Amino acid sequence: MNDRARERPRGRGQAAGAGGGQKILVIEDDPGIALGLRINLEGEGYRVVTAEDGEHGLELVRSERPDILILDVMLPKLHGFEVLQTLRRDGERMPIIVLSAKTGEMDKVTGLELGAEDYVTKPFSLAELLARVRAALRRSQANAAPVYAFGDIRVDIGARSVLRSGAPLEMTATEFDVLHCLLRARGRVLTREAIFNDVWGANHHGTPRTIDNFMQQLRAKIEDEPQTPRFLQTVRGVGYRFDG
Repeated sequence: MNDRARERPRGRGQAAGAGGGQKILVIEDDPGIALGLRINLEGEGYRVVTAEDGEHGLELVRSERPDILILDVMLPKLHGFEVLQTLRRDGERMPIIVLSAKTGEMDKVTGLELGAEDYVTKPFSLAELLARVRAALRRSQANAAPVYAFGDIRVDIGARSVLRSGAPLEMTATEFDVLHCLLRARGRVLTREAIFNDVWGANHHGTPRTIDNFMQQLRAKIEDEPQTPRFLQTVRGVGYRFDG
């Protein structure tokens, strides 16, 4: 990115509709590049957060929940590929565009295999990077599936994964489907029959006790005190409700 590109912020009125207020985290230790990216991304209507090293970048991913990450490779404290690997291992699914001065094929392959959405080599064209950001966000929105967070639990519907305090929580496919059914109805009471029909289908044979058993299993996994549940509530004479 050249100096001219760094100094071409657009007017706010023109840019407001482009980025739509989506949040971008830039992890880049070169102050000039970081500033240039901030100026131009904010000029496009994005909200921008920056970090100068890998460790701080990881902290900001978890506290700021960005929609997309622009990640330098050669970072102090924690290498960019280590940041990328950690985020994907922890179930983070936001698009990640890697920036690197390394142009070798194996470096690109490594970044993409670790889970990068795209790989851009330095020096780069600002217009091209902005186009790649927009394309990555469009793909992310098109493929987006709900992610529910409550207490220390994070449920990613697209990945069919459940994390508790950041650690994977083992759950059977049916347990996950019952939990998803309740999450979709968040705050509404579902009868046992409604849950049964949603998960197994109306023609499947079963009893209300089937749902009660699955609720016990789910409470044991996600509630701090399964006997006095905070999230999976019983509504006497009716069924169950998710509160959270």
